[in-house]
Amino acid sequence: MPQSETATSFARPHPSALHTSDREGRHNEVPEDWFARFGFGPHTRPRFQTILSGFEHFARVQPDAIAVECEGETISYGALDDAAARVAQHLSELGIGRGDGVGLYLKRSIPMVVGIFACMKLGAYYIPQHVGVATDSALSHISKVTDARVVMTITECANKFATVDGQTQVVLDDLLADSSASRWTAQSPLEPDDICMVLFTSGTTGVPNGVQVTHRNLCNILQTAPGDLGMRPGLRVGQILSIAFDMAAWETLGALTNGATLVIRGSDIQETASRVDILIATPSILGQLDTEACQQVRTAAVAGEPCPRPLADKWASFCNFYNSCGPTETTIINTAMLHTPDKAHLTIGKPTPNNTVYVLDEDLNPVPFGARGVMWAGGDCVTAGYIANPALNAERYKADPFRPGHMMFNTRDLGAWTETGELLHFGRVDDLVKIKGFRVELDGVSRALEATDGCDQAVTLKFDDRTLVSFVSPGHVCPIEARDRVEQSLPYYCCPKVVLPMDQLPKTTRGKLDKRLLLDMAAQALGNVASEAAE
Repeated sequence: MPQSETATSFARPHPSALHTSDREGRHNEVPEDWFARFGFGPHTRPRFQTILSGFEHFARVQPDAIAVECEGETISYGALDDAAARVAQHLSELGIGRGDGVGLYLKRSIPMVVGIFACMKLGAYYIPQHVGVATDSALSHISKVTDARVVMTITECANKFATVDGQTQVVLDDLLADSSASRWTAQSPLEPDDICMVLFTSGTTGVPNGVQVTHRNLCNILQTAPGDLGMRPGLRVGQILSIAFDMAAWETLGALTNGATLVIRGSDIQETASRVDILIATPSILGQLDTEACQQVRTAAVAGEPCPRPLADKWASFCNFYNSCGPTETTIINTAMLHTPDKAHLTIGKPTPNNTVYVLDEDLNPVPFGARGVMWAGGDCVTAGYIANPALNAERYKADPFRPGHMMFNTRDLGAWTETGELLHFGRVDDLVKIKGFRVELDGVSRALEATDGCDQAVTLKFDDRTLVSFVSPGHVCPIEARDRVEQSLPYYCCPKVVLPMDQLPKTTRGKLDKRLLLDMAAQALGNVASEAAE
């Protein structure tokens, strides 16, 4: 895959406007050149060109500041830099150098962070996997695809997975116990287009695919606003997500390349959330937190799945709340927007700096203004492609016809522009289903359910060609009232066969809704309905 090029300034034709009106009758102006004006993010130069240079800057200027805190233990920026240099020297002796991949198979911990920066000092990339979550077969596949000759872990995890032939295991906490070990002192060979990390998909729909994310990709979102979320020295950033999830890099690398303190959670997410300034999560995780215990949070951001409007309004009432969107292949997020409760719509915002978003039809032509289409992401967010999967690369990554020399990626998310140049999100292409011969947007049904009194979150799934099933949370939501909400606002074929209230909707290990488990629960519920009807 071609690497994304350095961002160039975007052409801005002279504005002229068409008058439109929103649902409240207010007049807005939509520029005739809306495709370029709305679809192209601002041109901004990231503060650092590699993730390592950002971290090493703060290790020099504030060596005594706390870099990472984890379950009562802390490490300063200077000590973290020194520890990473000692591990880098050991990796070098094992033959690791620029362009090599190193497995990071462990759990959240301070050694995890040390291992990340040790790889970078050699120009290598890290491959994070959460031991105890990833299966042995997945770890074996990942090791072979990446040709990872070294895997770093911690004592707690060392005997919980098997290495592949020719692979060396390094136990980080044992290595770090030797403070006299020599340090790697050579200058980093890193360039912005070098791979920083390879993140693998969960593999729930097949074999996990590894996405190659460059330093340029990451600096573009973590070293510019709004993606940096205001991270700076003196602020505390929660690390609550799975280390194999791309949003964990938002927490970890964002904090440590902006001089903040990373607070790694233990078993209690709420405890960590109650003592940090910046919180990043999926809506499913954020929805389980007690906001009364999180009033000190200054900024919260969500991504990874559609955000319910009630959740966004609740958090936006006391902190800066960003709703954002973007798959791993476009580097964590490629759109974001500060939300306020008085806004007419909950949008996923605008393209982030040096990035573009196009809403296109099946022939890759722009759809008319306001029409729904598939969102294609371009610019410096576009990653270097899947590792060892040229067929999937050719399917998902395309040459950008609107910016020659650049690439764009098919997010497979449905979107439409508002008059203010923000994007409304209408779920995944896969969530546009046919029920009884009619096209139904599952996300639209869920939004209707969330208008029910007391409903914080809803999810709707296709059970078969004639049946929709929905789940609402919390458990005291009235299913009859929720179903009536759908009947009042949407066509009859959008109405779910059953609405099941739950205290909490189940999540995957990455903090997203566990739709596979929900479908199993739906099968049982529909079976009960059928049995009752037979009686």
